[in-house]
Amino acid sequence: MAIFLNENSKVIVQGMTGSEGMKHTRRMLKAGTEIVGGVNPRKAGTKVDVDGVSLPVFASVAEAMAETGANTSVVFVPPAFCRDAVIEAIDAEIELAIVITEGIPVHDSVKFWNYAEEKGNKTRIVGPNCPGIASPGKSNAGITPADITGAGPIGLVSKSGTLTYQLMYELRDLGFSTSVGIGGDPVIGTTHIDCLKAFEEDPETKAIVMIGEIGGDAEERAAEYIKNHVTKPVVGYIAGFTAPEGKTMGHAGAIISGSAGTAESKKEALEAAGVKVGKTPSETARLMREVIENL
Repeated sequence: MAIFLNENSKVIVQGMTGSEGMKHTRRMLKAGTEIVGGVNPRKAGTKVDVDGVSLPVFASVAEAMAETGANTSVVFVPPAFCRDAVIEAIDAEIELAIVITEGIPVHDSVKFWNYAEEKGNKTRIVGPNCPGIASPGKSNAGITPADITGAGPIGLVSKSGTLTYQLMYELRDLGFSTSVGIGGDPVIGTTHIDCLKAFEEDPETKAIVMIGEIGGDAEERAAEYIKNHVTKPVVGYIAGFTAPEGKTMGHAGAIISGSAGTAESKKEALEAAGVKVGKTPSETARLMREVIENL
């Protein structure tokens, strides 16, 4: 099995006709993702040929869903227009909206996140500023490379795209059920805890890798959740052990203040919950190997 995205997922791409949307549509198709169309109101009614696959372009998410049965949208819309694109997906009640776009103003993310709540959370939002979801052998929605790992027993949830790819590559011989890149912005949809809950309930996920980074308290809250609700082994990695206090590091959410939000404080919280925490990605991979060997 897999979480959130599987072989039955029918995917549309909002912003498919743009350069990034087209490039990654091509990659997703090559990975075996069932892409059923794109959304661009200005090009509605046309068709786009992607490596021999003819994909229809629709005026709206609702129209695309009605015509194709789509249940997942991957959003490559530029930052200035992304809020409206996500709200459109929420209004259409699509099951899953994966927002790849980075550079979205935080107040826009707050607006569509709150809007989803007001509408009853019928649409799961992943991101923004994330690599998407990959369920190897089933579907790949986003920008995660499809050829770095195969299917297997490990579930992965990560704030960082590049660290997601590294862990998937280092553990490629073991394989993954699903990798979820949740994004590193201050306001995101799906959280570590949402993914931990889903992996705990997934019978084919035997162990979980959780990648966090300095800033905020998401990892501390995840540690508390693990302590109370997760029975499967969890291995963690926190990016930013050498970061100076008070400095923003790459992701918009990665800012630390005093002892709050530091890598060390997150490591301590996770270890108190029984999570083995690596100091480097390679050490984290080694710890996961030991876990799998002892299952």
